[in-house]
Amino acid sequence: MGIEEYGGGQQTQSDVLVVTTNDVPGFHVKQVIGEVFGLTVRSRHLGSQIGAGLKSMIGGELRGLTKTLVQTRNQAMERLVEQARARGANAVLMFRFDVTEAADVGTEVCAYGTAVVLEPAG
Repeated sequence: MGIEEYGGGQQTQSDVLVVTTNDVPGFHVKQVIGEVFGLTVRSRHLGSQIGAGLKSMIGGELRGLTKTLVQTRNQAMERLVEQARARGANAVLMFRFDVTEAADVGTEVCAYGTAVVLEPAG
């Protein structure tokens, strides 16, 4: 599995900056738009569930599930960015992920943060 298959995060040319911090050095918050989130729920297919069950008996990384979770997180983040952009933001501060099981049929991933308009400081 290559780095592009199990890594994630924001594209470098995005027009909406997403950070986990409360502020961005060199910028100040001109306007707080409010909470934004991106949500997705993914189910695991039967093949990956069987493979994961067998792998859990001998130990090791569950690569199929890892790849699915990375894709799910990336999709949730893309939806967060789309929502922030649609509401007029150019940044999302205090970005976080929340991951839970959804009724034993899949994994729910929510990407959330505070949409703001940043401008260069002084």
